[in-house]
Amino acid sequence: MNHIQGQQRPQPERTQAERSQAEQAQAEQAQQGRTLRCASVQFEPRPDDKAYNLAVVERFTRQAAADGAQVVVFPEMCLLGYWHLRRHSAEALHALAEPIDGPSVATVRELAIQHGLAVGVGFLESDGRGGLFNGFAVCLPDGRVHRHRKLHAFEHEAISSGGSFTVFDTPWDVRLGVLVCWDNNLVENVRATALLGASVLLAPHQTGGTASRSPHGMRPVPAELWHGRHRDPAAVEEAFRGPDGRGWLMRWLPARAHDNGMFVVFSNGVGVDDDEIRTGNAMILDPYGRVLAETWAAADTMVTADLDLDLLPLSTGRRWIQGRRPELYGILTTRFGDERDPRTARFATGPVPLVRAPGTGLDQPSAR
Repeated sequence: MNHIQGQQRPQPERTQAERSQAEQAQAEQAQQGRTLRCASVQFEPRPDDKAYNLAVVERFTRQAAADGAQVVVFPEMCLLGYWHLRRHSAEALHALAEPIDGPSVATVRELAIQHGLAVGVGFLESDGRGGLFNGFAVCLPDGRVHRHRKLHAFEHEAISSGGSFTVFDTPWDVRLGVLVCWDNNLVENVRATALLGASVLLAPHQTGGTASRSPHGMRPVPAELWHGRHRDPAAVEEAFRGPDGRGWLMRWLPARAHDNGMFVVFSNGVGVDDDEIRTGNAMILDPYGRVLAETWAAADTMVTADLDLDLLPLSTGRRWIQGRRPELYGILTTRFGDERDPRTARFATGPVPLVRAPGTGLDQPSAR
């Protein structure tokens, strides 16, 4: 678990209107049983413009708080933008990066304290020793800050991958976990996060509309659809709902929630991301993989849902986890010798051998 412990401060005074809206929303939640109200934001960050991007974070944080949300999640690397970073020099990345206690995360921390909710944002982290990471900070209203480093970073050769899972307690007696973008595509990561006790997975992304090398993977969304969104919103929304956006997500995202008995809060970029168009599709799923809230709007927007925590104990995935047979799973931690670093794996063009490790018994029929 990665976190820093900040000095707790009294919550700054909110306006009477903000207090009334939040109190009304919380009262409604109390009548509905034990819930956690979560919001997921999609927005188009401006490349390297921290001031603009932080202003967007502030605006949606205020909106989420007014709606009674206890957790609001923003996209991966949203404080800087994402895909254009691969074109920067290492020196430029170091100039843009900040430590976990730097000014950008400090600003978000103050927002969390002021508005009384958890705020998760993506940023480029410097570890103070020359290392760079694709970081995600979750700032809690009591002043604590938890940090996840993307486990499978491929954006730039100067950005390293993290080395640990991130699961932590919250003031609402609910444990949250964080996995960033491609972390979620390796099923072992989501299962490990569940086994560490997370009930809600925060899943910030920058995805959709990518040029996949897989024959039936995603394809780019034409830029003219995005740029013509005000003239023809139906066309771009159809693309966002199609196989290069929502259709791709529906192949795997509900399974992560269902198989592990977890709520999933999926946040994503939308719009121009260097030479690709992100498809948004901010979404919140329950432990059965059902969609509680979603959008396919071609715009900066937010979706909100009440997570019924009473669904967790008897959810299918959570019951199935108890049927695990760990003694059979040594193969999951066995090195085959052909493992690749995330960048090489992500950008590989050649096919993967179907029989990966002759002599291990994996290519032999089972004895029965």
